[in-house]
Amino acid sequence: MERIPILQMGEFLLVTIQVDMDDQIALRLQDDLSKRIYATSARGVLIDISALDMVDSFIGRMIATIAGLSRLMDARTVLTGMQPAVAITLVELGLELPGVSTALNVDRGMQRLRELVGQA
Repeated sequence: MERIPILQMGEFLLVTIQVDMDDQIALRLQDDLSKRIYATSARGVLIDISALDMVDSFIGRMIATIAGLSRLMDARTVLTGMQPAVAITLVELGLELPGVSTALNVDRGMQRLRELVGQA
């Protein structure tokens, strides 16, 4: 089964989703990411979805769940690179992403994480 790489950048974790995610990959990412947050005491998670052209309700809920798990482990979550079609889909599905900040790109997302954890 394919795994999405999780890179550590100081006290932040960077996840760049470069494949079409199915439910199994999403669940594996959720599990892998929660373990990495715990193991590294990460203070922030940046998830770049710029390669995703569309999402379904399961993937949207998975992103919200990751943010919730991160908060419980004292880490903040920033989502970057959301395509307009993805944003429209999330709104049409009525999905909210509580606890998830957004940024246009990875550079701005890292700046947002620094602000959220008090490093700005």
